[in-house]
Amino acid sequence: MAESNPWRTLSSRIAYRNEWISVREDEVIRPDGGRGIYGVIEIRPSVGVVALNASAEIALVRQWRYTSGRCTLEIPRGGSSDADTSMLDAARRELREECGYAASSWTELGSVDVCNGVTTDVQHLFVATGLTWVGTHQEAVEQIATEWRPFGDAVRMALTGEITEVCSVAAILRYSGLFPHSGANC
Repeated sequence: MAESNPWRTLSSRIAYRNEWISVREDEVIRPDGGRGIYGVIEIRPSVGVVALNASAEIALVRQWRYTSGRCTLEIPRGGSSDADTSMLDAARRELREECGYAASSWTELGSVDVCNGVTTDVQHLFVATGLTWVGTHQEAVEQIATEWRPFGDAVRMALTGEITEVCSVAAILRYSGLFPHSGANC
């Protein structure tokens, strides 16, 4: 396994761009020495929040996902913006927008790469506790409903495939492994 970059980039061009993504096409020399192209979807870093209330219930959001053509259940999450000064700022904003809560305590859970074979998206994961209702501020394109579930149920749902969104699965399982007293075995 190569520890150094076996790829060589000859040129890059942006093939498409909108306010959320850009698609970059690179002309490359592959590890086998042959020439080729590599497409990269560039996305700003994103965040995911394991929000827990005083009853050890997790906030899950239900929303229609256009790309998959179905309704999903996931943790509050979303992209960062140019206005965010940190990933924690982005996490605070997303929790407030999607669920209507502010949190007095935040813990970092680390980050995960999202489809790192084709995209630059890195999702930064957080735990939010000490929740206070402040009202939702959903974007015009969002129709999100918040559901509170026992954390142990969320772990089961992540393991059985009822929760399929990768960052939600990663955050729920990471939290359950780091804090096994959290109700993950209920």
